[in-house]
Amino acid sequence: MKVDQIIKNAKIYTSDKNNPMAGALAVKDGKFVYVGDEAGLSEYEGDVTDLGGKFIMPGIIDSHVHVTMGAGYEGTSFGEFILNVNSKKEALDFMTDYMKKHPGEERYRFMLDKKYLHDDNITKEDLDAICPDGEIQIQEAQGHSIWVNSKILEKHGLTDDTPDPVPGLSFYVRKDGHITGEMSEGATELPVILDSSMNMTDEQIDAALQRWIDFSVSVGVTGVFDAGIPGFPEFHERVYSRLCEMDRQGKLPIYVDGCYVISAAWEVEEGLKELKRFQKQYNTEHMKVHTMKLFMDGTLKLHSGAMVTPYADTGELGCTAMNTDEVAELLKVLNAENFDFHVHTVGERASRVVLDGVERARKELKDDFHVRVTSAHLQIQDDADLSRFAEQGVIANYTPWWHCEDVDMYKLLFGEKRGANMYRCKSVWDSGALVTWSSDTIVYLDFSSWNPYLGMEVGMTRFITEKTKINDFEKAPGVFPPASERMGIEEMLQGYTINGAIQLGIEDRKGSIEVGKDADFLVFDKDLLTAEHEGFSHNKPEDVYFCGKKVN
Repeated sequence: MKVDQIIKNAKIYTSDKNNPMAGALAVKDGKFVYVGDEAGLSEYEGDVTDLGGKFIMPGIIDSHVHVTMGAGYEGTSFGEFILNVNSKKEALDFMTDYMKKHPGEERYRFMLDKKYLHDDNITKEDLDAICPDGEIQIQEAQGHSIWVNSKILEKHGLTDDTPDPVPGLSFYVRKDGHITGEMSEGATELPVILDSSMNMTDEQIDAALQRWIDFSVSVGVTGVFDAGIPGFPEFHERVYSRLCEMDRQGKLPIYVDGCYVISAAWEVEEGLKELKRFQKQYNTEHMKVHTMKLFMDGTLKLHSGAMVTPYADTGELGCTAMNTDEVAELLKVLNAENFDFHVHTVGERASRVVLDGVERARKELKDDFHVRVTSAHLQIQDDADLSRFAEQGVIANYTPWWHCEDVDMYKLLFGEKRGANMYRCKSVWDSGALVTWSSDTIVYLDFSSWNPYLGMEVGMTRFITEKTKINDFEKAPGVFPPASERMGIEEMLQGYTINGAIQLGIEDRKGSIEVGKDADFLVFDKDLLTAEHEGFSHNKPEDVYFCGKKVN
């Protein structure tokens, strides 16, 4: 058989459980037509490359990223970080000084970690006092809440009578019935944060996307799940439109699996209608939409992650966007429409509601149930739920570069035992569940945290060391407990390849090096299977192939 490319003398990790290692492959018309030992190449003729023992693996699939949100932040002048402050007054003084040095900006944007306020808070009156004639916003460092002044509230028509999207989860903070200028979660904050992004031209959006594409290609990411923008579908849709246009022009060397985002049960009806439209309208060779995304809860540091056992420091439980009955009903509708379901689940009760909803829907639909359900982030889990992902067929998606955080902070939130027993990905993997990996970063800055090899390193070490390739990150004092939750290299590779493809529903053509699948593969001068775990984040492919074409 005449083929386009023959590779021999390679160490090929295929992610195919039936044929995990190979020494040679052949590609024709963008597909693998042979994978095996060199003896089998006798039936093929074409250009031959002898790799001299170099390492090959499938293209990487990052199964929870924010492509559209990252592009949107490019149009927001992301903001100055308020650092080295230790009180509300110091934060206000920092902003006042900055505005004096930079007069006349259309909107002043800052970022602040709420911990620096020490249980104090900032109100619109505070911001009005330092910025009476302009617009000012502060995004909380966790990315799940903001503070704004009266000018911005007026611009968006937000008043004391504006209803909360999800009371207790996504809401406008109030005091004595009056909105304070603080907003919680994406359904309230992102329409404000990204409003100026709608002024971006197509060329500006394309330029931002090209930066993301160039980085992704450089590290061998050939497929992603875009987790979308809650509360602001207008810009989300603009980016999908540009991605489709890039694909039609042959400029999208990455498979993008998109979604439509909802944040509350009352959004389901409109969300389903829009998801159907998205599926039909944004449908090119390398861009597809077939998933509904739900923000089930918030974050642990802001106490908006939903818990089974109360937070140790406040006694709060957080809340979920839907209850079990609502999840089960939604799953039945998604099942009928052949859609999938991806859920933000940080706290233990958020994922439990998803598992309970799946169990209920499965009991009713039995063998007819086929929704691919992914529960993402999973920072803390109740012991009783660890085996239920496998039992209910729910995909567990983790962001492994997070698995090296400040354990003392979590001990304050959850107590000594629970705070040292988080990110239990190995336990879930060993139970037989399908586990996938992601970067879950929302801005395009220097892309250091988008690096999949950083995810692999921290997934294996639960540690940031001097050898780790990451910028502006506090080095961890030791292994984040429990050390027993560290993963092996093959588990990291599988989660970033074939498991990711299964999550996206494209395992018939991507995720492993098998005959008949798209020829997405990476070539390294180092054997990743034996590479040192500390410093693994410095790895980078020499060559990146997407559908048989070298793209780097």
